[in-house]
Amino acid sequence: MISVETQRTVKIVKIGRYPRGIAVSGDSKTAYVAQMGGSRIHVVNLEDFSITHIPIGVTPRAIVISPDNTRMYVTLNLSGKVTAWDLVANKSLGNVTTGKAARSLAISDDGSALFVVNFSSNTVTKLRTSDLKTVQTIKVCNEPIGITFDTPTQRTWVACYGGSIKVFDN
Repeated sequence: MISVETQRTVKIVKIGRYPRGIAVSGDSKTAYVAQMGGSRIHVVNLEDFSITHIPIGVTPRAIVISPDNTRMYVTLNLSGKVTAWDLVANKSLGNVTTGKAARSLAISDDGSALFVVNFSSNTVTKLRTSDLKTVQTIKVCNEPIGITFDTPTQRTWVACYGGSIKVFDN
């Protein structure tokens, strides 16, 4: 962790090999870190830097938190799944296969939809968060790697490994 103000390291938090996705709670008290070489999410208390764990599944890669901070969604790269976790009840809400090599994901501003890029399937999948049902899957480009949801325009942006960006209206 680096201070933006001083440009100095504040704290080093040991996670293990292959840390990938990071999401911070809305109150900035908790960070959730995926360890792609593992099967759990590291939950870092940002006040005392203590760490607990959530058993999430094999090869977690990317993480998003719902706008109301009650749910966490994680891509499981090898299985091509997205899994949901209830942060209040501390329990699994299930998972769904979206394609081969689920990589990055984004959540809509109202928390009703997830957008997942599937690297080896060359697709983007839109999921309904209420029940993890697939709403739509489309071919997007070879090896989509990154994704974000733009609130003002309600568009989804997809970064393709080959060097292009695709923009979709929702």
